[in-house]
Amino acid sequence: MTPPDRPSKSDDRPSESETEPLPHTVSREPFDPYSVEAVTPEQERYYLATQWQLMWWKLKRHKLAVWSGAFLIAMYASILMSEILAPYALQTRNTDFLYHPPQAVHWFHEGEFVGPFVYKSIGEFDLKDFQWKYTEDRTEPQAIRFFCLGDSYEYFGLIEGRFHLICPAEGGHLFLLGTDRLGRDVLSRIIYGARISLTVGLFGITISFVIGIIIGGLAGYYGGWVDSLTQRVIEVVRSFPELPLWMALSAALPVTWSPILIYFGITIILGLLDWTGLARAVRSKLLALREEDFTTAAVLMGAKPSRVIGRHLVPNFMSHLIASATLSIPSMILGETALSFLGLGLRPPITSWGVLLVEAQNINVVALYPWLMLPVVPVILTILAFNFLGDGLRDAADPYKGG
Repeated sequence: MTPPDRPSKSDDRPSESETEPLPHTVSREPFDPYSVEAVTPEQERYYLATQWQLMWWKLKRHKLAVWSGAFLIAMYASILMSEILAPYALQTRNTDFLYHPPQAVHWFHEGEFVGPFVYKSIGEFDLKDFQWKYTEDRTEPQAIRFFCLGDSYEYFGLIEGRFHLICPAEGGHLFLLGTDRLGRDVLSRIIYGARISLTVGLFGITISFVIGIIIGGLAGYYGGWVDSLTQRVIEVVRSFPELPLWMALSAALPVTWSPILIYFGITIILGLLDWTGLARAVRSKLLALREEDFTTAAVLMGAKPSRVIGRHLVPNFMSHLIASATLSIPSMILGETALSFLGLGLRPPITSWGVLLVEAQNINVVALYPWLMLPVVPVILTILAFNFLGDGLRDAADPYKGG
């Protein structure tokens, strides 16, 4: 049998194309980490940014949270000038206009541009329907005044003044959101009520913030029996129904207390009952951070536990605490509103959104005068704004997550 042909020696030699060097794109120049090609200005700005800068950049991408934050800033700025923003003083009564409906703002009178104005109202009590009814006098427009002198007031109870942002015409009336059973302007009372309802949440969260950080910090840092005891206390507090417990403690406040004492009493109650969630968040973070190298180094250098917790541990998750606090404020505002609505919270002469909603307890009154429910609108808007802002802060608290 003839053996198969073997390839010649010339076939074993590589072809001319196989001997050429393979192309590559790797630079043979020495690497310079500070060159423009290696690190762009945008990358350097990102790498050198602080934790708070990274949080702010990520928060700005959450448009709903940014707009909510702007709305809340405007709301809290308004409480510094409630007397100026309100058309009337807090206790001003217009006895000729009980249960007056909201007035419509007009710009043209008989085809001629006049500017913002309202028509004069003429009211009478209908003995057949037992209801106040008003008609507009279309022959007498009443121009709305801006940056004007109106009802006298005491700014924060200290400085007397009469300057208002908006006022009714001289000898006229202006009820943009109507009046209540005593003829008091609803818009003015909502503006004044924001000062109490919004600050209750701030003071209450301050109290719960301090308690939550102290108790949660001790439990997370020491662990052991301290942690076990803290967890049992938190479970007991959280086992009580929230609203009935608020009602019981609010009812225990002496009726002889002044309105300012009742205000601080309600604030303290809300703060003392809302620290549990924050304490658990602090505990869980400290349990993880206390094993880190920087914590061990601080302990070996002789730092006291208070300094380790306050200087090294808490600042490392302060962004998470701010997000948690932002989400807790709405519950305190709702708590004050609910207690005042039920007559167990703030009471007149203090004015809050919850106190204003007491007028809406009578379903017959609401059916006839539905504008008395308008104080619930700022409550809803504020709660939604805090929730949206809290969601944005919670996402921004971890700027390295999600790009």
